[in-house]
Amino acid sequence: MSIKDYSIATIDRFVGRELGVSDWVVVDQARIDAFAACTGDRQWIHVDVERAKHTSPYGGTIAHGYLTLSLLAALAIEIGLIPEDASAGLNYGLDKVRFMTPVKAGARVRNRVTLMSVEKKEGRRTIIKTMNELQIEGEERPALIADSLAMLVA
Repeated sequence: MSIKDYSIATIDRFVGRELGVSDWVVVDQARIDAFAACTGDRQWIHVDVERAKHTSPYGGTIAHGYLTLSLLAALAIEIGLIPEDASAGLNYGLDKVRFMTPVKAGARVRNRVTLMSVEKKEGRRTIIKTMNELQIEGEERPALIADSLAMLVA
């Protein structure tokens, strides 16, 4: 997607505005298992479906918090966070992350992105700060809220 009139030259005008909401993405057990294999975090509440059905307070397995956090960048790019006139958009860091509601296996999530600040730097670089709210379909509270930083290169 692209955001109407959104570019490196006009980005200051978007501070304080919601940039968009991504499509829903399913966080299924296969994705959770792949994340566990990749990171080595095989805690039973994530990967042992049978045990989680009987023991977990959530009635089944839940996604790793860092798995849900890792979805933010791709979902923000989907809505058009990186302007078309940027030659690159790079992760620059996180200012604050709060995990609020576990994401149950099979749930759908989406990212609601608001541009919080813009800081012009030397060398045609711009640091942007966004507030990301990873919403869970059917839940009142989000999975997480994160203030993330990205560096745009003109």
